[in-house]
Amino acid sequence: MATLLYRIGRGSMRRRRLVAAIWLVVLVGLGLAAATLRGPTASNFTMPGTESQHALDLLDEQFPAAAGATGTIAVKAPSAGQLGTPEGQAVVQAVTTEATTVPGVVGAVDPFQVGAVSPDGQYALIQVQFGGGADQVTDEQREAYERVGAEAEAQGWQVAAGGEVLNTEPEVGSTEAIGVAVALVVLVVTFGSLVAAGMTMLNALIGVGVGMAGLFALSGAVELTSTAPILALMLGLAVGIDYSLFITSRYRQNLLDGLPADEAVGRAVGTAGSAVVFAGATVVIALAGLAVVNIPFLTVMGLAAAGTVTIAVLVAITLQPALLGFAGRRVLPRRLRSSVPVAISGDDAPGTDAHRSDVTTHRAAPEAATIAGEDPSAFGFRWARLVTRFRIPVILVGVLGLGLLALPTPDMRLALPDAGTAPAGSAARVSNDLITEGFGAGFTGRLAVVVAGDDAQATAAAIPQVTALVQRTDNVLAVAPPQLSPDNRTAVIGVIPQTGPTDPATETMVHDIRAAVGGIQGADVLLTGVTVIGIDISEKLSDALPIYLALVVGLSILLLMLVFRSLLVPVKAALGFLLTVAATFGITVAVFQQGHLADLVGLDTPGPLISFLPILLIGILFGLAMDYEVFLVSRMREDFVHGDTAHQATINGMGHGARVVTAAALIMTSVFGGFVFLDDPVIKSVGFALAIGVAIDAFVVRMTIVPAVMSLLGKRAWWLPRWLDRALPNVDIEGEKLRAQLHEKVSA
Repeated sequence: MATLLYRIGRGSMRRRRLVAAIWLVVLVGLGLAAATLRGPTASNFTMPGTESQHALDLLDEQFPAAAGATGTIAVKAPSAGQLGTPEGQAVVQAVTTEATTVPGVVGAVDPFQVGAVSPDGQYALIQVQFGGGADQVTDEQREAYERVGAEAEAQGWQVAAGGEVLNTEPEVGSTEAIGVAVALVVLVVTFGSLVAAGMTMLNALIGVGVGMAGLFALSGAVELTSTAPILALMLGLAVGIDYSLFITSRYRQNLLDGLPADEAVGRAVGTAGSAVVFAGATVVIALAGLAVVNIPFLTVMGLAAAGTVTIAVLVAITLQPALLGFAGRRVLPRRLRSSVPVAISGDDAPGTDAHRSDVTTHRAAPEAATIAGEDPSAFGFRWARLVTRFRIPVILVGVLGLGLLALPTPDMRLALPDAGTAPAGSAARVSNDLITEGFGAGFTGRLAVVVAGDDAQATAAAIPQVTALVQRTDNVLAVAPPQLSPDNRTAVIGVIPQTGPTDPATETMVHDIRAAVGGIQGADVLLTGVTVIGIDISEKLSDALPIYLALVVGLSILLLMLVFRSLLVPVKAALGFLLTVAATFGITVAVFQQGHLADLVGLDTPGPLISFLPILLIGILFGLAMDYEVFLVSRMREDFVHGDTAHQATINGMGHGARVVTAAALIMTSVFGGFVFLDDPVIKSVGFALAIGVAIDAFVVRMTIVPAVMSLLGKRAWWLPRWLDRALPNVDIEGEKLRAQLHEKVSA
């Protein structure tokens, strides 16, 4: 692989104008396709195979009027008892009438007819039924719905529209640009060159642009959840910058070692590029592996993010060498440019000395060696010596510290987000707070019991039985009269719990109702609703989590065994990954669920974590953790194979890789951290967890615990049974065969 990438790197630099033109055409073409073919994203989560989804499908088929999106308009009078007066009732009825005129609404229920008025006569709830699902409601319809009650508000009343119809796509604004700005500063400090930093950032942004344009172009044919593009953007930015950083850093080092430009870029892509391809492949495999849990919206999210990562890899190994050719010596600090030869062959300079770069050697200036990271007094080398000297205390402190951070993990609760955790001041949050204030938390998480018989008589016979059983269930506050379909074969019975949608008692009540109505004969009795769907999705994801974790850990051991030709190194890497995941879960639970330091991340209301966060976090962190493992440990193995002691090889690997890995981790952390500033609590929690996870894995696990463990293991770290060594293919990620071939050319 290293030899192939070496040729790709040299070829891309020599034909840099053609390569840049191709990527520009691809970017513009996909951009036009995205503008013309882009489809809407879905804000709801479906789960085929669950009872709640089966009930929705049944309603859509037999009772379409009840299958559309619902909304609840909360009305609060200026004073208690005012709803009992003719004037107050007139105001509420006017709001109800106005709601029926909203485009897309098929009906609104007068609260006085169904008793949806609080005992103190100050609050009322107007149920609104839309003809289509939440994703079919247009922005214009949603805006008209939110404007309902403006005249009443002018008279001192509070009117707040809420419900699932307000579920919208999270907006990605300027806040995440903070992360990109921090990443650019890190690049400038790392390279000491504005050209190198700007070129690396430009390369990553082009890759993200291509990936996102392609994703939106496909959205017309494939339904994307609202979080899928944001996750793809988040990952595409982070890995795109990092992969370009690794190749640019190795290229600069090769220049400072005296190699001509095309040879320097060829070797950079052949070595660092091999690690980029492998690291990108692990991320893609982990994300695509989300399909094994058989949850459609999660599969789409994983594949969308995997697509942007794939583009980032392709851009890094093709466009990056082309941009390096345009930059020339300017990728180096100004004081070093004059001492470095940059002869470039190709369509811009045919017949130059670079054609003979395979058989030409140069000597780097002493100062250049220091910039290249070869100085034994550099921080990476000093840190490695310190860690390996005190390896036992370092391992104990690191493991115990991460263990303490993981303590809140067993208390983790999963649920789909509800309006109670929406940003303060939003329409959904105001409506939720008014409903809770006037009626109790249970009114924000209504359930629907669907009764479907073979004929009208069977349904009519089952309804009283279902109603009686539900009323006797613990935690049930009220049961509404049934709504019948036109043919009387299907009925929907509303159930109001005493507790909120994400309360554990509500989950228990759902299971109790299902157990109670399971024995009714002559009709299918199914429980659904936003609350029930959230419970079903959370349970299915929780069941899939151990399977997926085992798959990821097993995959990491196998892949690293191929790369490092070792048994203990992959096991050590997998255990470190588990430490990272546990500590990340613990911190995220402490902040977003328990509310510790929630103000620092702008979280208004703590609550359960989004259902898919743990499984998504495992998939992404696995790939990113393997990135740093490969970039650090591959250099350790390279030096060990070439004759260094295991101890010295560990120090060399850290010394050479610490600067770049530190920069890469800071960049990823800042990019992910930029999404914490978004108002949407789901995106906020995902960005926070990824930022914390990357920081823990890079700085605590890979750069502290890993060298300590490698030093403790010594040469035993590289042991592999002979039979297994013969059976495993040699992927040559360190470029040993490439160096041998180049050495033979030089000797010839």
